[in-house]
Amino acid sequence: FVAWEAHTKEPMLSLGIFASRVFSATNAVTFAVYAALGGIFFWLVLTLQVVVGYSPLEAGISLLPVTLIMLAFSARAGALSQRIGPRIPMTAGPLLAAVGVAGMERIGPGASYLVDVLAPVAVFGCGLALTVAPLTATALAAVSESHAGIASGVNNAVARIAGLLAVAVLPVVAGLSGQSYADPAVLEPAFHTVIWVCVALLVTGGVLSAVF
Repeated sequence: FVAWEAHTKEPMLSLGIFASRVFSATNAVTFAVYAALGGIFFWLVLTLQVVVGYSPLEAGISLLPVTLIMLAFSARAGALSQRIGPRIPMTAGPLLAAVGVAGMERIGPGASYLVDVLAPVAVFGCGLALTVAPLTATALAAVSESHAGIASGVNNAVARIAGLLAVAVLPVVAGLSGQSYADPAVLEPAFHTVIWVCVALLVTGGVLSAVF
């Protein structure tokens, strides 16, 4: 695909858009942040059911604050980035999300929802709200208007691929397979391993934003 797009006269994906350092860096940030997002959403819901004892419905609803926070504050974060530039929101956002994910280390058998689940989930949501709108806007602004559609498609594809790879790769990193997903004694330490991998991904996203 890359070889064809590089040589055809009418490419579907003009590889020249990656000549923009800002566009390439923004997509690298997208990959890191959305890999962490996909990993946390998958593993947290699973851990709340198998380790903590929530029903599937309770586990799903426990993440609702992330959606509510993003609905309430994403537009404001976008407006803020227009006023001061995207670097600060895109640096602070992933780092704040990393703090929230690190707080999930307390989740285990007998965990309190308000203290052990809601608090870190809310911090995680605030970090995402600060990140997502500036991230998308920066990806689109980094290329010419004629390439805006392609830029949007690339950025969205990078986000989806990151989430899919996280769900596929993190179990290997954590040493899980087969029936071990249903064993609380095995899943809990694996979840804590995944937490720190996702923290590292988010910190990487913040650092890339600060530098590039």
